[in-house]
Amino acid sequence: MRKGDQTRQEIIRKAAPLFNQKGYEGMALSDLMQATGLEKGGIYRHFDSKQRLAAEAFDYAWNLALDTRFEGTQTILNTVDRLKHIVRNFWDRRAGLVPGGCPLLNTAIDSDDGNPQLREKARRALGSWLDRLESIIEQGQRRGEIRSDIDSSEVATLIVSTLEGTLMVSRLQRKEDPRDWASRHLEEYLETKVRAGRAKSGAHGQ
Repeated sequence: MRKGDQTRQEIIRKAAPLFNQKGYEGMALSDLMQATGLEKGGIYRHFDSKQRLAAEAFDYAWNLALDTRFEGTQTILNTVDRLKHIVRNFWDRRAGLVPGGCPLLNTAIDSDDGNPQLREKARRALGSWLDRLESIIEQGQRRGEIRSDIDSSEVATLIVSTLEGTLMVSRLQRKEDPRDWASRHLEEYLETKVRAGRAKSGAHGQ
């Protein structure tokens, strides 16, 4: 990798936690200059705008988060057990993530109306999160491990909504209890409503 490319990647790496913790408006160029040791011109030599840098910093943070959420799933043979592992990863594998919490949740809130480029980034990130879960669920259906009558999109959306929503509640309340309740609820749901061979009573999302 050329020196210029290395510098560019280093700027992204240093910018990601600043945007994730402070938000787009809250992240000042002076913060990034202090973090990177570069002057303004040195930063803008690699990025034509703050918005472009924010978009690439989000991509960096999100790809790291998504890879971490699916870490270790390839070695788990049963599909339902793989989904339960993803739920546990969401809470347990946070040490190597970009500081500041979930970049998807942070960016979706931060860019709700004022930054359409970042909002679109968050929308696509959510799509990638859901698509990977749906792919796992549909594979499980083909293997006979997941009930054939469930909707993969419904299950994936329920998992993501429960995890991301609970994360917001837990952060606002500064309590661990909501996380424990959500994890237990999802594991019970996956066992009783999703795993093939279980009773089919009740609505899918109940």
